[in-house]
Amino acid sequence: MIDSQYKELKEQMCEICHKMWQLGWVAANDGNVSVKLEDGSFFVTPTGISKSFITPEKLLRIDENGNVLEGLDGSRPSSEIKMHLRCYKEREDVGAVLHAHPPVATGYAVAGKSLDEYSMIETVIALGSVPVTPYGTPSTYEVPDAIAPYLEHHDAVLLQNHGALVVGADLLTAYYRMETLELFAKISLNAHLLGGAKEISEENIDRLISMRESYGVTGRHPGYKKYNK
Repeated sequence: MIDSQYKELKEQMCEICHKMWQLGWVAANDGNVSVKLEDGSFFVTPTGISKSFITPEKLLRIDENGNVLEGLDGSRPSSEIKMHLRCYKEREDVGAVLHAHPPVATGYAVAGKSLDEYSMIETVIALGSVPVTPYGTPSTYEVPDAIAPYLEHHDAVLLQNHGALVVGADLLTAYYRMETLELFAKISLNAHLLGGAKEISEENIDRLISMRESYGVTGRHPGYKKYNK
């Protein structure tokens, strides 16, 4: 990857960070973004800086073990980088990871409720169900260990009492998945306020999932999978 491509990728990361802040998905120093480079290293957001203030020169480049290869003196990645690195280790198709606290989706995470209603055509095709992963203490390996079993079939998960995590082949794909996840949560909540969602039949769910390729939808899908009891 040539320098001009690195520059473009850094600018895109900053644009997504700013968008996350503008949408209210993060506050103060919340959230983190990473993207995998061709040489196996990663651009990541630094700890201790609001996503609204991120600029290209503040981004770090790290190796697969989280060691800083490039960055401003004193800058370091978030302790949650362990979670990002586990995503890349578990899935070769993952090129970018976003972690944020979108309010409604995070409300479901805090309530311990998975988003597993198959009631809206677009989210059935894009995500399927979104599970709540077991609680993990931030900055420890408990969090990556908690999410790892779900990555085989899911591109989006809710982190219990914490927030949301999405993966994608590239930054824009991951960003769009976070947008879809938060919209899924908002619509699910609205449906509950109106008395409950009317689910699509399993036969039609299977038909929708089979249409993913024709719609150009990439990534993993759990099929028809329920988590809430």
